[in-house]
Amino acid sequence: MITSPIWLPATLMAGGVQAWRTAVQRRVSHSLSLNAAGLVRYLYGLPFALLLLGGYRLAFPAALPSVGPLFLLFCIGGGLAQIIATNLLILAFGHRNFVVGTAYSKTEAVQGALLSFLLMGERLSPFAWAGIGCGVVGVMLLSTGGKRMGVMDFVRALGQPAALCGIASGFFFALTAIGIRRATQQVETGDPILAALIVLAVTVALQTVMQGGWLLAREPGEMRRVFATWRVSGQVGMLSALGSACWFTGFATAPVALVRIVGQIEVAFTMGFAHFYLKEQIQGSEAIGLLLVVTGVVLALAGSL
Repeated sequence: MITSPIWLPATLMAGGVQAWRTAVQRRVSHSLSLNAAGLVRYLYGLPFALLLLGGYRLAFPAALPSVGPLFLLFCIGGGLAQIIATNLLILAFGHRNFVVGTAYSKTEAVQGALLSFLLMGERLSPFAWAGIGCGVVGVMLLSTGGKRMGVMDFVRALGQPAALCGIASGFFFALTAIGIRRATQQVETGDPILAALIVLAVTVALQTVMQGGWLLAREPGEMRRVFATWRVSGQVGMLSALGSACWFTGFATAPVALVRIVGQIEVAFTMGFAHFYLKEQIQGSEAIGLLLVVTGVVLALAGSL
């Protein structure tokens, strides 16, 4: 159920900021461990999350809303699911078949649609389901980077560690979206942006404690490196907070699957820029993938009207 039209610009902005953050985070991921690279998103993102919440309340003064009894539980669940999903995705990248792991992680939209129906009763129109199907196939094609892979190649790859990590990553990202959506529903306010920013600040604080505690217990030496990379890590934190604020606003105002499939337009924008502005050669499968992603977004939007 869509409660506000703001979900669309928020989702499109989230996709763009996420691409920017990923590019910056690559600069610190080479010098940090798996968990340390994940921690910088939350540790350095927390001040910006609090700044966004404080700035919004200054611009739109209102009493701080109360929260439901399950608020903290959903924030913890969504935050922990995101930590697990991110680590699984990095593990998928680390396996020999990078392409397969990446492609299977893109099943998140389908998994999210099924889980949101089973757990929250969210129903989508046939157009929206068709859009999800087109978008997932399109992003999977783009994930191959032009490499020839047929349907049977993906089927045969199902047992590979990269594929299993990719599917599991998509599953936990879907759970993240559902947890965040349920958390925003526990905030007793008619302002979805305020609800999203409250959930963001609380969730990022919890993630900092969870992953920071794990790092201190298991890899104490990495904590020094986390602080040593503060210049680049600060940029990662800022972009993570901004991107999450946009994603959370989308989740607060529209069905999970719809937000995720429209957010995949970010892949099309990235590929289009690389090919049409940087003059990189476009592969036939990539052109088809771009077309499918755009078609998927159009169908999803048509189904939401």
